[in-house]
Amino acid sequence: MSEPVMGVGICRPPALRKFALLATALSLLGSAMLSAPALAAAAPASDVVYSIESAKASKSLMLDVVQAGKRLVAVGDRGHILYSDDQGATWTQAKVPTRALLTSVFFVDDKHGWAVGHDAQILASEDGGSTWTKQFEDLKRESPLLDVWFKDVDSGFAVGAYGSLMETTDGGKHWEDASDRLDNEDQYHLNAIAAVKDAGLFIVGEQGSMFRSADWGQTWEKLEGPYEGSLFGVIGTAQPNTLLAYGLRGNLYRSTDFGSTWEQVQLKAERGDLEFGLSGGTLLDDGSIVIVGNGGSVIRSSDNGETFKVVNRPDRISVSAVTAAGNGNLVLAGQGGVRVTSPSGTESGK
Repeated sequence: MSEPVMGVGICRPPALRKFALLATALSLLGSAMLSAPALAAAAPASDVVYSIESAKASKSLMLDVVQAGKRLVAVGDRGHILYSDDQGATWTQAKVPTRALLTSVFFVDDKHGWAVGHDAQILASEDGGSTWTKQFEDLKRESPLLDVWFKDVDSGFAVGAYGSLMETTDGGKHWEDASDRLDNEDQYHLNAIAAVKDAGLFIVGEQGSMFRSADWGQTWEKLEGPYEGSLFGVIGTAQPNTLLAYGLRGNLYRSTDFGSTWEQVQLKAERGDLEFGLSGGTLLDDGSIVIVGNGGSVIRSSDNGETFKVVNRPDRISVSAVTAAGNGNLVLAGQGGVRVTSPSGTESGK
């Protein structure tokens, strides 16, 4: 039987494949039968349906939050995209041409960003997240894209369910299926993609699957990872060739040779080993790393991931993503929406 899933991953129970984003938010998301047809380049629908404006959008389920220059941008349920120009004190809802769940967002600069989500949707913004256009979707597929990364305004990748790997070389005007570049016969779900300093790109996913590319996505090597459970996130550190991969039950692994070898990082909470799943992380400007997860888990490292200080927020609300607020505080996204906290992640930011 498959392990329970949190974060932005997907599990495969024998009788039914269910999409799960946060273990404690399953009731919000429901479940959906997933099939695996070949990925096709589907044109955007002619009848545009926009996300519904809501005064409570900032308190609804949000799955990712990033910086776009000095602006903060968050994405989540019902196609909601929010942005803040005052370090997270207030949020404005963007006009977004979808009501699908959005799982990830990435900006290469203060203007150009992309968001991905259900129905293999890919959205793009050229004004820092204020407005969005739909670049790609495949409604028949009924499976999500789970992460997106861009090298510059032209070259980028999106990863997702059933081994989906999509590439663009023209800023998203055209997206092509690049899944056959991966040795992924079982079509394991790909949960996250990240750049590793002076090394290349790294992908992690279902059943501990790992893939690396030293030529920034043109060719990929399958790796034997240290863990057979699902991995929900990967992040490069400030050190060359060094990265962290994390997933279920507080499992966190560190590599200093671009994934050739791994060491497990022990995470000690107040009452013993951390056993909550980890789902998202960020590299701060000072080189510190912050990773978040279920049970209000916030862990922080100031030594490139060798050791972490572990705290659990008093509200115990699951957190799926984190970024810097721009004033030393953190911004968390998750089951309770977006919120500003102190640098430790425990108290409300002032």
